[in-house]
Amino acid sequence: MSRDVLATETTRRQLQQIISGLSDGVILMETDQSILWANDAALAMHGVSQVSELGANAREYARHFALRYRNNHPLSVDNYPISRVAKGEVFSDLLVEVVRRATPERTWVHRIRSMILTDRSGEPESLVLILSDATEWAGAEQRFEKTFNANPAPAVICRLSDLRYLKVNQGFVEMTGYGRDQVIGCSVYELDVLEGADDKDLAVERLSRGATIPQMQAELRLPDGSSKLVIVAGQPLDLNGQDCMLFSFMDLEPRRRAELALRQSEERFAKSFRLTPVPTLVCRAEDQCLLDVNEAFLTITGYSAQELLGKTVDEIGVIDDQQACSRLFAQLQKNGSVEGHDLKIRSKQAGLIDCVVSADTVSIHDSACYLLVLMNITERKRTELELVAAIEEVMQDASWFSQTLIEKLANVKSVRSATPSSVSFTDLTARERDVLRLICEGLADKEVAARLGLAPNTVRNHVATVYSKLDVHSRSEAIVWARERGLFAGERRGSK
Repeated sequence: MSRDVLATETTRRQLQQIISGLSDGVILMETDQSILWANDAALAMHGVSQVSELGANAREYARHFALRYRNNHPLSVDNYPISRVAKGEVFSDLLVEVVRRATPERTWVHRIRSMILTDRSGEPESLVLILSDATEWAGAEQRFEKTFNANPAPAVICRLSDLRYLKVNQGFVEMTGYGRDQVIGCSVYELDVLEGADDKDLAVERLSRGATIPQMQAELRLPDGSSKLVIVAGQPLDLNGQDCMLFSFMDLEPRRRAELALRQSEERFAKSFRLTPVPTLVCRAEDQCLLDVNEAFLTITGYSAQELLGKTVDEIGVIDDQQACSRLFAQLQKNGSVEGHDLKIRSKQAGLIDCVVSADTVSIHDSACYLLVLMNITERKRTELELVAAIEEVMQDASWFSQTLIEKLANVKSVRSATPSSVSFTDLTARERDVLRLICEGLADKEVAARLGLAPNTVRNHVATVYSKLDVHSRSEAIVWARERGLFAGERRGSK
């Protein structure tokens, strides 16, 4: 054996001893692609225990192991790292997935670089593949990729070195309408996710340093030329060894539309509230503090808004009867609404005003409130009272009216009658019943006296006693009392 050959063999043994304990895998080959040696780390990365299981050369290696790129595209044998280095190609950071054909359920990810060892004359003497196990890293990246794509929160990732987008998830595509090919490879200057940001100068400065960008509102430009209100934030991260920025977004457009609809609704309510000619007020449900009153309410009561707003209904005393006021709000608290509740409202100058109140519960700025609408029925009541008084006056002497007309007048008056008393017809004496019967026939006191053969004063006394027992105060009320009980129906029909 020559001295040069011996020196080469010695050098190889020393080299093998040095690299056998390395964590990186090392495979030594001849220039003819024959596999000479591999350390334990390289064998473990292939799921074998002996160099012979790798194959004698590149062709046998390809029969034992299938290689593909990370995008699942398979490598041809000529493109295997072991073949490329045999062609004299030097490469670094080549990432491939390796599957042993005998156990296809197991996959490794190798990060490979090559070396060509030369002799003293500079000719290739040995070929070296250096492998690092990137399986765990690839798994973590795959999990990140799946999580990133499945996350419903819109997001994009840009590379800090050239500020170009590397990744975009489905959430961003759906929120904006951009296609993936419109985003990936595009720069942040072309698709500015910080456009219209509340503090864009701060965001740009943080982006240039690769620092966290706090949440801020921005207007994101859409493909159709419109924009969308979003909250954007940036978080630096390392992606495949590259410094990147993860931009995440929250779509504020639904909230903006809801706020706009609410504002328009409130504006319509406010206009209707102000312009309605019906007196209306709004008070807080919990303490009946007045929040707003319209012009019609101020006109009818004579108060100014400054005198009313911020005070409770009790403090103002605008409702005359405290018990009626308490009943109104108790019913509102129980049922949430009130229809046709009679109240007397205290006017600043004009005294008491008869009103019918309808109320409902409304929510204003997330606070329960009562909306009270008042109808002034003072004139209507005055008209009714005048009508009843006129009927009373007429029926003092109704002898010249037909029985039908008397009943109709009595029926009109009955609208104002109190609840019928509990007295029975049998509680009257025979003479009192005769007097009542003749009253129902429409006879005046003198005519009753003549018919019964009694003195007029005696008839007047009997009439007063009948009124007292029946709890009525006039002839018309006595007629209504008898009609409601079906008394003297035959006599009335006979007198028509």
